[in-house]
Amino acid sequence: MTLHSLPPHAPHPAAGTLIGLALGDALGYPTEFDDISTIQACHGPWPQMALASPALVSDDTQMTLAVGRALNAAQERSGLSPTRLSQELAEEFVRWFDSPDNDRAPGTTCLQACSLLKSGTPWQSASQAGSKGCGANMRVAPVGLVPWLNDEERAGAAQLQAALTHGHPTALAAADLTAHAVHLLAGGCEPSVLPELLRHYAVANRRRYHEGWLGELWKCGPARTPVAFITRGWDEVLAVLDRLDAALASPQPDLDPCLATGEGWIAEEALATGLLCFLLFPDRPLTAVRRAACSSGDSDSIACLTGAFVGAHHGFAAWPASWSARIEYRNELLSLASRWDR
Repeated sequence: MTLHSLPPHAPHPAAGTLIGLALGDALGYPTEFDDISTIQACHGPWPQMALASPALVSDDTQMTLAVGRALNAAQERSGLSPTRLSQELAEEFVRWFDSPDNDRAPGTTCLQACSLLKSGTPWQSASQAGSKGCGANMRVAPVGLVPWLNDEERAGAAQLQAALTHGHPTALAAADLTAHAVHLLAGGCEPSVLPELLRHYAVANRRRYHEGWLGELWKCGPARTPVAFITRGWDEVLAVLDRLDAALASPQPDLDPCLATGEGWIAEEALATGLLCFLLFPDRPLTAVRRAACSSGDSDSIACLTGAFVGAHHGFAAWPASWSARIEYRNELLSLASRWDR
């Protein structure tokens, strides 16, 4: 299937994505750091996991909102450009860093980078060059949803928002591919062909360094050239896509998904395991996010990504009103989505 033959997308994919992301986050937030037996002892069998009331989210949803607000502000003030977007992202990330609500077990990498951004350090120096944590891509879904980006801008913006905190090339590549997955699903891509399209995108972009967006970030690592820098990242992403393909070839939905594609603490594994949970249950939204939340790794980020993929594919109707009404930041999420869904 090509992009030119995609079926019509489901109604309100942006609302479905953002609410799904937050629902997955809220479902996985209480289970993070626990093993499967502990999770099921506390929350019951995974196919019946219940959503708390109120459904509190983690830093994953908070930073997703920051990225969405930065994209809108950059577009409104002077049109999207690398300079404007990096400024808006830095301001939003520092605002999150200073917020009294920033008490949801935020990642060390994000805290360190945001502290440097607050001090006025240029983002290329604030970026944690050795980190490819999942914080790079658990917040990138808005980049795949905003309608005014072309392909180059979408890739550049996805990598840039990752690079402000996570400067490792794999963090950039995984964030780019996550945004592309959301974009494809929101546009009507069938789940059955998604892995093939993602692999094609990764191979096509394997040697492409977005210098206009990233500047000389590549010099912060050991690579001798920009191409060598970014190729390393895409090769690690392609390797985890191999693991995803193997897991889908012999699906075992009742097993911990982290055993197949990784625990999700790092960006490429968070992407692959989030995709795995979605693709195991492409037409069962709640089952998919429950499977992701009942996992032995970074459960909130895995479920956050799973919920984003489900919502992009099925639209807002994927989520029962009894669930979506309880989600923290619901009004802010729907406000962003309403603009993008128009």
